[in-house]
Amino acid sequence: RDEFLDGPVFQDRMGVWNKRLSMPAPNQFVVLAEEEGLVVGFACAYGRDDEQWGSLLDNIHVRRQQHRQGVGTGLASEVARWCRANYTDCGLYLWVIARNHQARRFYERLGATDRGGELRAPSAGGGEPRDVRRYAWTAPIDIARVPR
Repeated sequence: RDEFLDGPVFQDRMGVWNKRLSMPAPNQFVVLAEEEGLVVGFACAYGRDDEQWGSLLDNIHVRRQQHRQGVGTGLASEVARWCRANYTDCGLYLWVIARNHQARRFYERLGATDRGGELRAPSAGGGEPRDVRRYAWTAPIDIARVPR
């Protein structure tokens, strides 16, 4: 289950993504996965977002019907290639909701390690505080080597 895509956050996310896509940050990278002209997944990263952890894989989402078909691995590999080309001297990390065990296993298969967690305040749309985990790669090349 993908809590982001399955949740009631459409209006909030439309505003966020309209801004991100119409006025991208200089260190922002967005990649889409398409099948037969339809978007089936996307990833968004920010190069050298954190001095200690490196570039942030801020979002990676794949339609449920395309899970376990290499789409997510392909998106993560594209982010890794971009990081390697533009931010060679830093790692790559992301935050994942702690109870999203499917996503955590996916990141572990891609070579990321759990580097600890924290309790996050509810988002602007409301809800409960969320327990999140930081997953990190010491170098983005680690993902690019994972077979699809």
